Order: sequence, then C-alpha cells, then structure tokens
Amino acid sequence: MSKVVIIGGGAAGMLCAVIAAEQGHEIHLFEKNDRLGRKLFITGKGRCNITNAGDMDTLFASIKSNPKFLYSSFYSFTNEQVIDFFENLGVKTKIERGNRVFPVSDHSSDVISALKRRMEQLGVQIYLQTEVKSILSEHGKFHSILLKNNQRIEADACVVATGGISYPLTGSTGDGYRFAKEQGHSVTELYPSLVPMEVKEWYAKELQGLSLKNIAISIYDDAKKVYEEFGEMLFTHYGVSGPVILSASSAVAKRLSEKPLKLCIDLKPALSIEKLDSRVLREFEEHKNKQFKNAIDQLFPAKLKPIMLELSQIEPEKKVNEISKEERLRFVHLIKNFEMTLTSLRSYQEAIITKGGVNVKEVDPGSMESKKVSGLYFIGEVLDLDALTGGFNLQIAWSTAYLAGISIPQ
Repeated sequence: MSKVVIIGGGAAGMLCAVIAAEQGHEIHLFEKNDRLGRKLFITGKGRCNITNAGDMDTLFASIKSNPKFLYSSFYSFTNEQVIDFFENLGVKTKIERGNRVFPVSDHSSDVISALKRRMEQLGVQIYLQTEVKSILSEHGKFHSILLKNNQRIEADACVVATGGISYPLTGSTGDGYRFAKEQGHSVTELYPSLVPMEVKEWYAKELQGLSLKNIAISIYDDAKKVYEEFGEMLFTHYGVSGPVILSASSAVAKRLSEKPLKLCIDLKPALSIEKLDSRVLREFEEHKNKQFKNAIDQLFPAKLKPIMLELSQIEPEKKVNEISKEERLRFVHLIKNFEMTLTSLRSYQEAIITKGGVNVKEVDPGSMESKKVSGLYFIGEVLDLDALTGGFNLQIAWSTAYLAGISIPQ
C-alpha cells in the first residue's frame, strides 16, 4: 500500500481517488474550494454530460489535441465502463441526441454525491479549503507536498488533477501548470476553448438572442477553408455562440489569435444554389406585386429579415417583379453565404475548457506518470488534451484518472 496525495477535487481527482483507494492505497485528496466538483457542477448546463456513447472511432475523432496519447487510457476505461461505473454507484443514465450521456435526474450534483459517497466508503481523507503551494522532489523522485500554511505532507505518489484555467471562478487558476514547470515539465501554449467568438459586424448586436437550427458554417483563413460543421448556433451582443461555434473555437483558436478569420453561414444548407433559386423565384412569383421587404417573410426568422434586406442591396420598397435576375442571384448567394468577421475568442471566464497544457511527450501514456519525476502523475485537463463538446472532455478526465489510479505501485 502506498500513501497517495491527489491535488484537485474535480472530476479527474475524485475518480482517481476512488480507483486508487480500491487498489488499497491510502488516499489524501486536497481541494482549495469549499466543496468538491465545482466545475463538474456546472458542466452540461448543470446536467453533467458524463460521457459520449459513440464508438471508439467517434471518440478518437472528437479529440482535438494528441488523440494517440489517449489510446491506453481510453481502452483501459471505456465510455461503456464509465456508464457502468456510475450506474453501479446508483446514478442511472440516459442517452440523448448526439450520443450524449446524462444522469436520468438531469442533476450534476448526483454525479458529485455518488463519487463523494464512494470516497467516504473507501476511507479517502478529503481536505477542503486546503491549498497546495508546491510539489517537492529530489533526484527525480517525488517525496512530498507543501501546503499554503507551510505544512509538509510526505507521500509515495502525487497526482496532479488541477484542471486548466477556464472558469477561474471555480478555482481553475493554473496551479497545475506551475507545479509542472517547477518539476521540469514544459507547458504548451494555452488558449480558451469551447468558447464563443467575437465578430466585427454591427449587425451581431441586432441579432442578439436569435438561435439558428440546421445551418452550416465554414471558417476561412483567406481563401483556405479551415473548418466546417452543421448544427445550431446563437447570436450574442458581441458575436456568435452555440454548439457549432464552440466546437469551431477549438479548431481555430491558434489562427484566430494571429489574425481575423471569415465566418460563412449557410442559412439553407439542405438546398443547392439552384434549388434555393427556384424557391426564391416561387416566393417572388407569389408576391410579384408586393414590395421586396414584404415578400421574404417565409424565408427567415423575423429578427434576421431587416439585416438580410440591408445586406441584399436591393431597395426594400422595390416591387418584386422589378428585381433583376442579377439582384436575385446575389440575394440567393447571400442566403448561402451570410458572412461575418471573427475577431477573437471570448475569455477564459466563458471557456468550457483550456486548450494546451502539460506536454504529453513528457508523460507516460501507459500510466500517466511523469517521465521526469517518478511518483508524479498528471491527469485530466491539466494535460495538453482537449476535445469537442458532447461528453468527450469528461471521458478524457475519467480515463486518464482511472489509468493513473490503477498504475500507482503498491
């Protein structure tokens, strides 16, 4: 039996505590907040999207940074095993659209309570409002941690599960990156990820609150298409948000930090240019004696209509039967290519996760142990691992935590 200290009482830290305690280790978990799982509590809008029930190919395709590193952990503790694990703890689950897995109760607090109960059953020592100041090692071997009150706690192994720097109000303030650097590790460049984006155009504010379903987006760096996706999005007072935008943010973060990018929204992706032109012609035919501004109600949500009128460069009062073919085709092109200029990501305050982290080349993918300091482990979001929305980031947390928990030597 080893004495193990775990820094961080979030998803990864709690699960690792359970698994390591089940192996017979003596576990001491340190959390600087006044309660466990603060970030877990707000995931999935407070419903906690535990994992994704897709197949392994889907899981790996949804990992945006270093998917190969996760091979051992994902197969050691699969999404099916995650579901079974929580069901066995009394958290009944259900699968929703996009294979997202949630507790039947729709309460993230049930997931946190189940982990807490299990830790207590296993005798895990939990220290709340207890901040770790530093990790101490000698000759490449971990030996103790130093608390903020300068109390030193010796142990055989230390697991860093401090998360990233997104949602800093939940206590994610980047401590893990500092610990890693102090122990000789490198940390890759950090960006907010799964985060809304700001746009330059005046009309974003006019569209605030408008949600669009079944649209397609493409993002361009000059002429090069760097991202595309189909789904839902939302306009905000500063720009754009919603599922397709959050996912896009993880793919374009680095580029967007260097220069603005072009966002093209296809408002009618189910229709080809030709079919859309026929549809517009039909509308025009039906309302040929009306003014243009009164002939397009069926094509857009009410909030979008004034903007489309403005951008079409067709006089709103112009009679429909006076609109030229060139004007109509330009209007059709606008519907298929509603453009905005992405200028920046929103801040870490709004980011679901952090992109970047402890360099995975310096961590053993088969155990999560540091290659630089024996007895030191890194799990979850503190590592340079991130994924799309849909339960994939929590799967990373559970799988890496499990692998570390079973790998700590007796």
